[in-house]
Amino acid sequence: MLYRFNLLLAFVLVMIMAMLVLFRVDNSQPNYQVIIGDDMTYTPAYTTFSKNSNFANGRTLQDPVPGTIARDTQLFHFGPTPQDALRAGEELANPFDLSTKEGVASADRGTVAFRSFCIACHGADGTGNGPVAKRGFPPPPSLLVGKSREMKDGQLFHILTYGQNSMPQFAAQLPPDRRWDVINHIRRLQQKAQQKAKSAAESAATAPDSEAKQEEAPKTEQKAAPEEKQKTAPKAKPKSAPEVKEKAVPEEKKKPAPEGEKKPAPEAEKEATSVPETSKSTQPDSDSPTQVDTETQP
Repeated sequence: MLYRFNLLLAFVLVMIMAMLVLFRVDNSQPNYQVIIGDDMTYTPAYTTFSKNSNFANGRTLQDPVPGTIARDTQLFHFGPTPQDALRAGEELANPFDLSTKEGVASADRGTVAFRSFCIACHGADGTGNGPVAKRGFPPPPSLLVGKSREMKDGQLFHILTYGQNSMPQFAAQLPPDRRWDVINHIRRLQQKAQQKAKSAAESAATAPDSEAKQEEAPKTEQKAAPEEKQKTAPKAKPKSAPEVKEKAVPEEKKKPAPEGEKKPAPEAEKEATSVPETSKSTQPDSDSPTQVDTETQP
């Protein structure tokens, strides 16, 4: 009985494997569907340039409505003429301000675009020393001084759009927002150049004054030295007469005492020590003559 049951399970397993192989899913083909009635599962599709009987002109691609513009499109009603360039400078306004965070971010984006499209001729610092100009191509004028600094933002936008002289147009490479970013980068370069020139002029102006002060300093010190010496020299005091100090020599010590009058040693020592010394003279006044007081042993 168990043997037969195992055979049945093996048969069922083989049938399941066969069904999985026969009815495997093919991802490249749609699944089997049962379509009942006329639904919209399969509708006739028209390509862009195929004929279409639903329109009077027989085309699938229709013209846009008059006056339609694409999204984020900036209208530019100026022609490629110098007069329109000046008019663009008066009518177009820069949507960014360099004193704000948005303006700084715009200038940072303009730095990337400037390095990609402008550095070849204008150079990294905008002075016109790019690699193309160093190899024989006529160098462009500096962007830091001259007309480029006096031009308004709208005029620079017109030049980036249509080009000028030997400069080609960059309307295809730079969208309108990116052109404003490049203009903000140029303005930041001009501000840095102006600050650098101003600091150099101030340092040059203060240099002669410092040199003149350094030259005058020794002279003033030489003049001030004698005056200070005259002021600080002490006044001469009147000289007073020298002090005279004299001590009387006791005669008893010079002359030996007679034999009959000799005294005992202790008494003689007392008398010797009792001899008064010469009194010291006091400081006389500067106006009075010097007086000397002496005392001798009687």
